[in-house]
Amino acid sequence: MASDAESAEETRSAAGQAAPNGSEAAGYSAGKYRTPDGAPADIVIFTITSTARKTAKKSLPHRELQVLLIQRKSWPFAGQWALPGGFCKETETMHDCARRELREETGVADVHMEYFNVYSTPDRDPRGWIISHAFFALVHEQYLAGRQAADDAADVKLFTVEEALGMELAFDHKRILQDAADRIRQHMLTTTIAKEFLPAEFTMSELYQVIQTVVPEFEERNFIRKITSTQSRQGIIEEVLDHQGKQKLSNQYSQRAAQLYRFTDYSPQLSIYS
Repeated sequence: MASDAESAEETRSAAGQAAPNGSEAAGYSAGKYRTPDGAPADIVIFTITSTARKTAKKSLPHRELQVLLIQRKSWPFAGQWALPGGFCKETETMHDCARRELREETGVADVHMEYFNVYSTPDRDPRGWIISHAFFALVHEQYLAGRQAADDAADVKLFTVEEALGMELAFDHKRILQDAADRIRQHMLTTTIAKEFLPAEFTMSELYQVIQTVVPEFEERNFIRKITSTQSRQGIIEEVLDHQGKQKLSNQYSQRAAQLYRFTDYSPQLSIYS
Protein backbone atom coordinates (compact mmCIF):
# COMPACT_ATOMS: atom_id res chain seq x y z
CA MET A 1 0.00 0.00 0.00
CA ALA A 2 1.35 3.41 -0.94
CA SER A 3 2.10 5.85 1.84
CA ASP A 4 0.26 9.18 2.13
CA ALA A 5 3.36 10.92 0.82
CA GLU A 6 3.61 8.56 -2.16
CA SER A 7 -0.09 9.01 -2.91
CA ALA A 8 0.27 12.78 -2.75
CA GLU A 9 3.28 12.60 -5.09
CA GLU A 10 1.30 10.46 -7.58
CA THR A 11 -1.59 12.97 -7.46
CA ARG A 12 0.74 15.89 -8.13
CA SER A 13 2.42 14.00 -10.97
CA ALA A 14 -0.92 13.20 -12.57
CA ALA A 15 -1.89 16.86 -12.34
CA GLY A 16 1.44 18.02 -13.72
CA GLN A 17 2.43 19.62 -10.43
CA ALA A 18 5.91 19.57 -8.98
CA ALA A 19 6.47 18.40 -5.42
CA PRO A 20 7.34 21.23 -3.02
CA ASN A 21 11.03 21.37 -2.26
CA GLY A 22 12.55 22.12 1.13
CA SER A 23 12.86 25.84 0.49
CA GLU A 24 9.22 26.14 -0.60
CA ALA A 25 8.02 24.34 2.54
CA ALA A 26 10.28 26.48 4.70
CA GLY A 27 8.92 29.62 3.06
CA TYR A 28 5.33 28.86 4.05
CA SER A 29 4.04 30.63 7.14
CA ALA A 30 0.53 30.30 8.58
CA GLY A 31 1.06 33.75 10.04
CA LYS A 32 0.60 35.22 6.57
CA TYR A 33 -3.07 34.30 6.66
CA ARG A 34 -5.89 35.49 8.89
CA THR A 35 -7.43 32.51 10.68
CA PRO A 36 -10.72 32.34 12.61
CA ASP A 37 -10.69 33.22 16.29
CA GLY A 38 -12.52 30.01 17.12
CA ALA A 39 -14.51 27.12 15.70
CA PRO A 40 -17.20 25.92 18.09
CA ALA A 41 -19.64 23.05 17.71
CA ASP A 42 -23.20 24.09 18.54
CA ILE A 43 -25.63 21.26 19.22
CA VAL A 44 -29.41 21.33 18.86
CA ILE A 45 -30.55 18.63 21.29
CA PHE A 46 -34.10 17.49 20.53
CA THR A 47 -36.27 15.23 22.62
CA ILE A 48 -39.94 14.28 22.75
CA THR A 49 -41.49 14.53 26.20
CA SER A 50 -44.45 12.37 27.25
CA THR A 51 -47.08 13.40 29.80
CA ALA A 52 -49.89 11.09 30.88
CA ARG A 53 -53.37 12.34 30.11
CA LYS A 54 -55.90 12.55 32.97
CA THR A 55 -58.69 10.58 31.33
CA ALA A 56 -60.93 7.75 32.49
CA LYS A 57 -60.05 5.60 29.50
CA LYS A 58 -56.57 4.53 28.45
CA SER A 59 -55.04 6.84 25.87
CA LEU A 60 -51.73 7.83 24.36
CA PRO A 61 -49.73 10.37 26.38
CA HIS A 62 -49.43 14.01 25.36
CA ARG A 63 -46.17 14.37 23.42
CA GLU A 64 -44.20 17.51 22.60
CA LEU A 65 -41.06 18.15 20.58
CA GLN A 66 -38.67 20.04 22.86
CA VAL A 67 -35.14 21.43 22.67
CA LEU A 68 -32.51 21.77 25.38
CA LEU A 69 -31.21 25.30 26.00
CA ILE A 70 -28.64 26.64 28.43
CA GLN A 71 -28.70 30.05 30.09
CA ARG A 72 -25.38 31.77 29.57
CA LYS A 73 -23.51 32.81 32.69
CA SER A 74 -20.93 35.19 31.22
CA TRP A 75 -20.30 37.66 28.39
CA PRO A 76 -21.37 37.75 25.66
CA PHE A 77 -25.16 37.45 26.04
CA ALA A 78 -24.97 36.79 29.80
CA GLY A 79 -28.39 35.74 31.06
CA GLN A 80 -29.75 34.83 27.62
CA TRP A 81 -30.70 31.36 26.51
CA ALA A 82 -28.57 29.62 23.89
CA LEU A 83 -27.83 26.28 22.33
CA PRO A 84 -25.21 24.22 24.15
CA GLY A 85 -21.80 23.98 22.54
CA GLY A 86 -18.13 24.70 22.90
CA PHE A 87 -14.89 25.44 21.09
CA CYS A 88 -13.05 22.70 19.25
CA LYS A 89 -9.58 21.81 20.52
CA GLU A 90 -6.55 21.45 18.26
CA THR A 91 -6.33 17.78 19.23
CA GLU A 92 -9.86 16.79 18.16
CA THR A 93 -12.06 16.77 15.10
CA MET A 94 -15.22 18.84 14.95
CA HIS A 95 -17.30 15.67 15.39
CA ASP A 96 -15.19 14.74 18.44
CA CYS A 97 -15.89 18.19 19.86
CA ALA A 98 -19.64 17.80 19.31
CA ARG A 99 -19.64 14.36 20.96
CA ARG A 100 -17.72 15.75 23.92
CA GLU A 101 -20.09 18.68 24.33
CA LEU A 102 -23.12 16.40 23.99
CA ARG A 103 -21.74 14.09 26.68
CA GLU A 104 -21.05 17.04 29.00
CA GLU A 105 -24.59 18.39 28.59
CA THR A 106 -26.58 15.13 28.65
CA GLY A 107 -24.28 12.45 30.04
CA VAL A 108 -24.78 10.32 26.92
CA ALA A 109 -22.81 9.90 23.73
CA ASP A 110 -24.28 6.90 21.90
CA VAL A 111 -27.25 8.70 20.36
CA HIS A 112 -28.21 9.80 16.87
CA MET A 113 -26.26 12.95 15.96
CA GLU A 114 -25.80 14.61 12.57
CA TYR A 115 -23.85 17.55 11.20
CA PHE A 116 -26.16 19.82 9.22
CA ASN A 117 -24.64 23.27 8.55
CA VAL A 118 -21.91 25.84 9.10
CA TYR A 119 -22.60 29.41 10.23
CA SER A 120 -20.06 32.06 9.28
CA THR A 121 -21.89 35.36 8.85
CA PRO A 122 -19.48 38.21 9.69
CA ASP A 123 -20.07 39.74 13.12
CA ARG A 124 -22.28 36.84 14.23
CA ASP A 125 -20.24 36.68 17.43
CA PRO A 126 -18.92 39.74 19.34
CA ARG A 127 -15.87 37.73 20.44
CA GLY A 128 -14.41 37.84 16.94
CA TRP A 129 -14.35 35.82 13.73
CA ILE A 130 -16.12 32.68 14.96
CA ILE A 131 -17.23 29.99 12.52
CA SER A 132 -19.76 27.67 14.11
CA HIS A 133 -20.43 24.10 13.00
CA ALA A 134 -23.94 22.93 13.87
CA PHE A 135 -25.14 19.45 14.76
CA PHE A 136 -28.49 18.09 15.87
CA ALA A 137 -28.88 15.22 18.32
CA LEU A 138 -31.96 13.13 19.10
CA VAL A 139 -32.00 12.14 22.76
CA HIS A 140 -34.65 10.09 24.55
CA GLU A 141 -36.30 12.04 27.36
CA GLN A 142 -35.16 9.54 30.01
CA TYR A 143 -31.56 10.66 29.50
CA LEU A 144 -32.43 14.30 30.18
CA ALA A 145 -34.19 13.71 33.50
CA GLY A 146 -32.34 15.33 36.40
CA ARG A 147 -30.06 17.30 34.09
CA GLN A 148 -27.97 20.04 35.71
CA ALA A 149 -26.25 23.09 34.31
CA ALA A 150 -22.53 22.78 33.56
CA ASP A 151 -20.05 25.12 35.23
CA ASP A 152 -20.19 27.62 32.36
CA ALA A 153 -24.00 27.90 32.41
CA ALA A 154 -26.42 29.48 34.87
CA ASP A 155 -29.28 27.12 34.09
CA VAL A 156 -30.41 24.40 31.69
CA LYS A 157 -33.99 23.76 30.63
CA LEU A 158 -36.21 22.13 28.04
CA PHE A 159 -38.48 24.33 25.92
CA THR A 160 -40.94 23.44 23.20
CA VAL A 161 -39.49 24.29 19.82
CA GLU A 162 -42.21 26.91 19.33
CA GLU A 163 -41.35 28.55 22.65
CA ALA A 164 -37.64 28.61 21.87
CA LEU A 165 -38.18 30.12 18.42
CA GLY A 166 -40.19 32.90 20.03
CA MET A 167 -37.33 33.83 22.35
CA GLU A 168 -34.39 36.16 21.81
CA LEU A 169 -31.68 33.53 21.72
CA ALA A 170 -27.99 34.39 21.92
CA PHE A 171 -25.86 34.77 18.78
CA ASP A 172 -27.66 33.47 15.67
CA HIS A 173 -29.00 30.44 17.53
CA LYS A 174 -32.61 31.09 16.53
CA ARG A 175 -31.61 30.62 12.89
CA ILE A 176 -29.64 27.49 13.77
CA LEU A 177 -32.60 26.07 15.71
CA GLN A 178 -35.01 26.80 12.85
CA ASP A 179 -32.72 25.11 10.34
CA ALA A 180 -32.34 22.08 12.62
CA ALA A 181 -36.10 21.81 13.15
CA ASP A 182 -36.68 21.94 9.39
CA ARG A 183 -34.06 19.23 8.91
CA ILE A 184 -35.50 16.73 11.41
CA ARG A 185 -39.01 17.30 10.03
CA GLN A 186 -37.69 16.35 6.62
CA HIS A 187 -35.82 13.34 8.04
CA MET A 188 -38.87 12.19 9.99
CA LEU A 189 -40.70 11.63 6.70
CA THR A 190 -37.78 10.19 4.73
CA THR A 191 -35.76 8.12 7.24
CA THR A 192 -36.33 5.94 10.31
CA ILE A 193 -35.29 8.51 12.95
CA ALA A 194 -38.67 8.06 14.67
CA LYS A 195 -37.08 5.09 16.44
CA GLU A 196 -34.89 7.48 18.43
CA PHE A 197 -38.02 8.69 20.26
CA LEU A 198 -39.72 5.33 20.75
CA PRO A 199 -39.22 2.31 23.00
CA ALA A 200 -37.73 -0.77 21.32
CA GLU A 201 -41.26 -2.22 21.00
CA PHE A 202 -44.16 0.05 20.11
CA THR A 203 -47.62 0.11 18.61
CA MET A 204 -48.55 1.70 15.30
CA SER A 205 -50.48 4.37 17.20
CA GLU A 206 -47.30 5.36 19.09
CA LEU A 207 -45.29 5.56 15.88
CA TYR A 208 -47.96 7.64 14.15
CA GLN A 209 -48.15 10.01 17.12
CA VAL A 210 -44.37 10.52 17.23
CA ILE A 211 -44.36 11.38 13.52
CA GLN A 212 -47.17 13.89 14.03
CA THR A 213 -45.38 15.38 17.05
CA VAL A 214 -42.48 16.36 14.81
CA VAL A 215 -44.53 16.99 11.65
CA PRO A 216 -47.96 18.22 12.83
CA GLU A 217 -49.40 18.43 9.33
CA PHE A 218 -48.65 14.74 8.63
CA GLU A 219 -51.80 12.74 7.93
CA GLU A 220 -52.08 9.30 6.35
CA ARG A 221 -55.33 7.39 6.67
CA ASN A 222 -53.83 4.17 5.30
CA PHE A 223 -50.72 4.42 7.47
CA ILE A 224 -50.56 0.79 8.65
CA ARG A 225 -51.12 -0.66 5.19
CA LYS A 226 -48.59 1.64 3.54
CA ILE A 227 -45.80 1.11 6.03
CA THR A 228 -46.21 -2.68 6.14
CA SER A 229 -47.18 -3.46 2.55
CA THR A 230 -45.83 -0.79 0.19
CA GLN A 231 -42.84 -2.29 -1.63
CA SER A 232 -40.48 0.63 -0.98
CA ARG A 233 -41.23 0.59 2.76
CA GLN A 234 -41.81 -3.10 3.45
CA GLY A 235 -39.23 -4.42 5.89
CA ILE A 236 -38.70 -1.19 7.84
CA ILE A 237 -40.58 -2.61 10.81
CA GLU A 238 -41.60 -6.09 11.86
CA GLU A 239 -44.12 -7.66 14.21
CA VAL A 240 -42.81 -8.63 17.63
CA LEU A 241 -43.38 -12.26 18.64
CA ASP A 242 -43.27 -13.73 22.13
CA HIS A 243 -41.14 -16.70 23.18
CA GLN A 244 -43.85 -19.06 21.88
CA GLY A 245 -43.85 -17.45 18.45
CA LYS A 246 -47.20 -15.77 18.97
CA GLN A 247 -47.93 -12.12 18.24
CA LYS A 248 -46.94 -9.90 21.16
CA LEU A 249 -49.66 -7.44 22.14
CA SER A 250 -49.97 -4.42 24.43
CA ASN A 251 -52.94 -2.60 25.93
CA GLN A 252 -50.90 0.05 27.74
CA TYR A 253 -52.55 2.90 25.81
CA SER A 254 -55.76 1.30 24.57
CA GLN A 255 -58.71 -0.75 25.80
CA ARG A 256 -58.06 -3.38 23.15
CA ALA A 257 -54.64 -5.01 22.91
CA ALA A 258 -52.63 -3.80 19.92
CA GLN A 259 -49.84 -5.54 18.02
CA LEU A 260 -46.32 -4.52 18.98
CA TYR A 261 -43.73 -3.70 16.31
CA ARG A 262 -40.03 -2.90 16.22
CA PHE A 263 -37.72 -1.30 13.68
CA THR A 264 -35.38 -3.52 11.72
CA ASP A 265 -31.92 -2.53 10.53
CA TYR A 266 -33.27 -2.08 7.01
CA SER A 267 -33.05 1.47 5.67
CA PRO A 268 -34.74 1.89 2.25
CA GLN A 269 -33.06 4.02 -0.38
CA LEU A 270 -35.99 6.02 -1.71
CA SER A 271 -35.68 7.92 -4.96
CA ILE A 272 -37.78 10.79 -6.25
CA TYR A 273 -37.41 9.24 -9.73
CA SER A 274 -38.95 5.85 -8.99
